[in-house]
Amino acid sequence: MLQAKRHPRPVTAAHPAGAGRRGDFRPSGAPPLLRVAGLALALAFAFPGVYLVYRNFAEGADPAGLLISDRTLGPLWRSVRLAVSVSGTALVLGAALAWLTTRTDLAWRRLWRVLLPLPLVFPTFVGAAAFIHTLNPGGLANDLLAGIGLDRTPELRGFYGAWLVLTLMTYPYVYLPVAARLRQLPGSLEESARVLGETALRVFGRICLPQIATAMGAGTLLVFLYTLSDFGAVQLMRYDTLTRAIATNQLANPPVALALSLLLLVLAALVVLAERRFSRRLPDAATVQSSRPMVYHLGRWRVPALGFVALSAGAGVGAPLVALVDWAARGLARSATGGRSLTIDGAKVLEATTNTLGASLAAAVLSTAAVLPIALLVGRHRSRLGSFAHAVVVSTFALPGILIALSMRFWTLRSDLAFELLNDTMALLIFAYMVRFGSLAMGVTLVAVRSVPARLHDSARILGAGRLRRFLAVDLPMMGPGLLAGTGLVLLSVMKELPISLFVSPPGFFTLTTQIFGAFEEAFIAEAGIMAVVLVGLSFVLTWFLVIRRDHLM
Repeated sequence: MLQAKRHPRPVTAAHPAGAGRRGDFRPSGAPPLLRVAGLALALAFAFPGVYLVYRNFAEGADPAGLLISDRTLGPLWRSVRLAVSVSGTALVLGAALAWLTTRTDLAWRRLWRVLLPLPLVFPTFVGAAAFIHTLNPGGLANDLLAGIGLDRTPELRGFYGAWLVLTLMTYPYVYLPVAARLRQLPGSLEESARVLGETALRVFGRICLPQIATAMGAGTLLVFLYTLSDFGAVQLMRYDTLTRAIATNQLANPPVALALSLLLLVLAALVVLAERRFSRRLPDAATVQSSRPMVYHLGRWRVPALGFVALSAGAGVGAPLVALVDWAARGLARSATGGRSLTIDGAKVLEATTNTLGASLAAAVLSTAAVLPIALLVGRHRSRLGSFAHAVVVSTFALPGILIALSMRFWTLRSDLAFELLNDTMALLIFAYMVRFGSLAMGVTLVAVRSVPARLHDSARILGAGRLRRFLAVDLPMMGPGLLAGTGLVLLSVMKELPISLFVSPPGFFTLTTQIFGAFEEAFIAEAGIMAVVLVGLSFVLTWFLVIRRDHLM
């Protein structure tokens, strides 16, 4: 059968070169089975949030009445205050570090590009515990400062402790996208502005800032949502935010926990909507990569800039790592010399590691498999149902882990069928992980789907290959790298998840995060240090291959 020849779309500002790959596939009717799968998956991802809303009204939680009570307004104000402070500081810190390591003649730039993303390997509660037991009286810093005449360090607790830890642990969410965007900016406009006598500061404000504003906004949104949803750091710092209040009231006062959960859900949704509205007003950024990026000479500021970068890397990576290694080494040394015996052994650490890797890998593979039908509906068939399902999956990133855990916990307690079938199995835990982190796989998977040229499908169809054969022979090989990248991102995130692992895990099942958190809460510092070193080591290996190595080679 003869087919009409498709003329290539002209390259314009609205359709830049390289965008044609996205438009290769014409809108077409999606297979019925694919549409059913997309609808079912959208409903599954939406279930935890919808169930929380339903329970609020079905149980008479009275969220409107609790909204004006002290037990609600206090945690709400503290959550907003902390999220605004952390996201603002992380924005400034991450953007400054990205600029210094990509656009200046800073010494040892390649080294800093490896070190600065490494706070991603630390769960926030591990960083919080490291700073608490290092800086507080009796900690490692006291021993070091005693040698220079300082006998006491200030105690790190409450708002300032949570702000410091969360800023140092989350600034890579701003640093990574801004650094990547700065490396893509064409340097010709900056060079022309400098020739015309513009200062470096004016060039940054007038040329670079509009181009990196989208990356800065996206990274800041991630930090804000992460801070809102954080439980481990604020729990150890004893700072009463919404997440800590929800965890405290989930058993003692379920209606209050439900009302607080709805409030946190609405707050996260408002932040996402505000960010999207703001991002639409930003100018479209050019995607042409410069072969000769603009490099600014720091001059007399080179040494202060080097000190600033080194201090940031030392505080975000060096201090927690030194604390963890010190705890583990002291505990092992005391146990070997006849001191206090460790409450864990190699078998328990191995079991926790195996559980962590097994559950994380299962959740990562299933998350990618779950979002693939939705990505096919959106990227290949331009389906409205696919767009709806895509929006549902992406919006779950704004759903904090503690809300998903609370929803699953209440559902199993209220539903006899769910309790009998799921309470003693891994299914509920894996499903909660998928809802929490499926959005991470969604973006990468959609890019992978759109990377398959339509001409290969046309050729396979002419040769008589059916849908399934084309999917196995054409789609999967080409989408493989993207699917593996999405799987790896989910794997890395699940390994560090605390609230879901803490509240949804089956009886007798424990992960490295739950064991570490429990050990810190019970003041078993040596045991926590040993398991934290294992977790950080695993996270570092994954982060190296998934984030740092790829970024370092660019």
